[in-house]
Amino acid sequence: MTELITRSGQPISRLTFGAMQFGGTAEPTESEAMFAAACAHGINHFDTAAAYTNGASETILGQLIKAARDDIYLATKVGYIGGSGRQNITQMFDTSRRQLNEDQVDLLYLHRFDDDTPLEETFATLAELQSKGLIRHIGVSNFAAWQVMKAQAVAHSLGTNIDVIQPMYSLVKRQAEVEIFPMARDQGIAIVPYSPLGGGLLTGKYAKGGTGRLTEDSRYKARYDQRWMHDAANGLAALAAEQNVDPATLAVAWAAAHPCLPHPIISGRSVAQLEPSFAAADLTLTSALYAHITRLSQSPAPATDRLEEA
Repeated sequence: MTELITRSGQPISRLTFGAMQFGGTAEPTESEAMFAAACAHGINHFDTAAAYTNGASETILGQLIKAARDDIYLATKVGYIGGSGRQNITQMFDTSRRQLNEDQVDLLYLHRFDDDTPLEETFATLAELQSKGLIRHIGVSNFAAWQVMKAQAVAHSLGTNIDVIQPMYSLVKRQAEVEIFPMARDQGIAIVPYSPLGGGLLTGKYAKGGTGRLTEDSRYKARYDQRWMHDAANGLAALAAEQNVDPATLAVAWAAAHPCLPHPIISGRSVAQLEPSFAAADLTLTSALYAHITRLSQSPAPATDRLEEA
């Protein structure tokens, strides 16, 4: 597995901070406070994208990391819109570097798979950016396992490789366990999953009548508003009360405790909202507690129909 380290040689933190809300639901002053809190909790891996909050996320994050740039592992993404052709990748990456006010990033993701562009063109472009020292590592986000392996073969033919994958993963979104996680372990690909709180569902706030992405964004409502998911969230909240911890702490700790050792991305609108997620870094789940939490949700079907061999 490629060792993901900062320029100063420090390994990336167990948790990753997602700056998706910087300049959007999080105002610049609150964004600065969250960044400072993340650093104080030992987080050195920060994730953004060219498309987040119309560029404000990168602009704000770029300003915040300047004082300790060598101690920060910086990841961004291109290609959410416009495809993964050479021109779009280079133009979006130039935009990212301008917004970040950085010549180089540590990790550049393809934001999603592009059916319409040959992988040879895409990865030749990424390999060129890497050879020029503009990116250190290559990542892919929202790829299926077969798409990663198809891309990995092309990357290897060009003398490089996919180092990181960013899938969706939480107690109520476990499909990545079926093929993505085993594939990543086999290929030595680091896993940096997003949405460990299930769009806020696993914080328990919706059961209390709270508002958030599930009530404000139709995409998140479609993604997480299923009865069994709410049941799992209620079960997690009850267990958290027994353990005298916040449900969000259990949810993030559970996502980080998978044997493949993922680095979950945590995010929020304020420092107060983030504190339970920060606490997950210091919570070690016993095998019994991990199994108990796992049983609260539906396990995805295995990748084979030969269930007698599963």
